Amino acid sequence: MTAEDIMLFEIELLELLKEVIDPEVEINIVDMGLIYKLTYDGEGIVNIDLTFSTPSCPLGDTIMTNIRETINQKYPDFIVSIELVFEPKWTPAMISDEGRKMLG
Repeated sequence: MTAEDIMLFEIELLELLKEVIDPEVEINIVDMGLIYKLTYDGEGIVNIDLTFSTPSCPLGDTIMTNIRETINQKYPDFIVSIELVFEPKWTPAMISDEGRKMLG
């Protein structure tokens, strides 16, 4: 894969992850701004820097499981590595315009 192919595939993966909903607010994790970084190595490894709206998110494990399951349903051989990060701290300003529309 070329660098451009990888970049386009990363965008595709982010679109796929819009299927993963933050159960507390009923908005997908991409539009919530919870994914700080997503990279694909071109050989089946996806690395995600993920945060939660609060460090003690009671549904964090569920969200991480849903991320892995969503990617692996379409790409069963992929390895999905999720790193939890809390810097910078998540704020509502990180919600996308689309996410704000969902909030009403």
